[in-house]
Amino acid sequence: MNYTDYFADRKEQHLNELKEWLSIPSISAISEHKPDVNRAAKWLADALTHAGLEHVEIHETNGHPILYADHLHAPGKPTVLVYGHYDVQPVDPLHLWETPPFEPAIRDGKLYARGATDDKGQIFLHIKAAEALLSQEKELPVNLKFCIEGEEEVTSPNLPIFLEENKEKLAADVVLISDTSLIEKGKPAISTGLRGLCALEITLNTANTDLHSGTYGGGVPNALHAIVSLLNSLHDADGRVAVEGFYDDVLPLSEEMRAEFKKQNVDDDKIRKDLGLSALFGEPGYSFVERTGGRPTLEINGLYGGFQGEGTKTVIPKEAHAKITCRLVANQNPQDILDKIERHLHAHLPAGASLKMVGGEKAFAFNIDPSQPLLQKAADAYERVYGTRALFTKDGGSIPIVETLSRVLSAPAVMMGFGLPDENLHAPNEHFNIENFDKGLLTIVEYLKSL
Repeated sequence: MNYTDYFADRKEQHLNELKEWLSIPSISAISEHKPDVNRAAKWLADALTHAGLEHVEIHETNGHPILYADHLHAPGKPTVLVYGHYDVQPVDPLHLWETPPFEPAIRDGKLYARGATDDKGQIFLHIKAAEALLSQEKELPVNLKFCIEGEEEVTSPNLPIFLEENKEKLAADVVLISDTSLIEKGKPAISTGLRGLCALEITLNTANTDLHSGTYGGGVPNALHAIVSLLNSLHDADGRVAVEGFYDDVLPLSEEMRAEFKKQNVDDDKIRKDLGLSALFGEPGYSFVERTGGRPTLEINGLYGGFQGEGTKTVIPKEAHAKITCRLVANQNPQDILDKIERHLHAHLPAGASLKMVGGEKAFAFNIDPSQPLLQKAADAYERVYGTRALFTKDGGSIPIVETLSRVLSAPAVMMGFGLPDENLHAPNEHFNIENFDKGLLTIVEYLKSL
């Protein structure tokens, strides 16, 4: 069956359909867009039905709807659960968009719109791949299920509940996800790891009021001095996290994984120059891509206190604040890391200061062995379409629901992304390269048939 011709003949039609979906401002974070999110869910339900999927259901939640559909007519064949999301990020700052974010436009071989690559464009590929197989062969090579949510951009608060309540309905041999990117144009990648996360805020107090630096300077503790000293204790001089036990549960990078990192041919010196830096920084013994993809981190994201207005105010501030996040890797427990950081902070608290810590977002890391046969078949499918085999990577970012899906459903997650790193997801002028739209359709068909 020649799917290249099939998709070429329908390319304009498919892009017009996708544009229609992209024109719906399904921004999950802004309550006034709830009707738009519901409209996008209804559009998706109609598209799944038109594609030939069955049991298409819109499940209401305490937030935004979850879509389910299936086609289960391949006895003895594997069951594939496709996960994605139809909600999108806010569009601010609006004035930086070259064309309106919800008026999709094609220029220079790219489709511009909010959600084009994250994730409407990528999940649309799976719908059209299933439609093509059913149209041309009257059957699917696998049993296929879809679970598409409307809250990924707001940390998926209701999907874990839905998963637990619908384990049997969603049971699958593999979870297939397209919400990541190629390494660069023409170089496909399969992510075998996504870092977890934990966040915290600290407030450090000294005196019960701000004090005049002429009257009290040199005689009382300064909250800003104290917090700078405390935060500095979190790393050693080489950039390694100094919190006791921070690395205890970290799995070492295998030689095979380090070899995959090397194949990416990332030029550390070019990154340094591109960023205008005199030097890169981080844990010794690891390259830039290893540090940012496969190792845990602790970063200070915000630091504030004292007088910040114009001019000078000779004050000794009574309090200071900091925001911290950690990116975590496989086997690290977010709450355990928060507990260890809290112990460290109290143990290194400067004299005359008191501390309050409040924990925030927590998410486990996702990790999978690249030798898993389902991942190897995915790499083969990329090679048949792109002419080069996918590399196995680890991504520094976090998609918490991937670990949840894999754990709750006891199924490996295969991350087959078709975006590019420079497609401005979450930023103005988000876009999707049409070359990867075309090749993505063919790659998904190849993969499903190979299973």
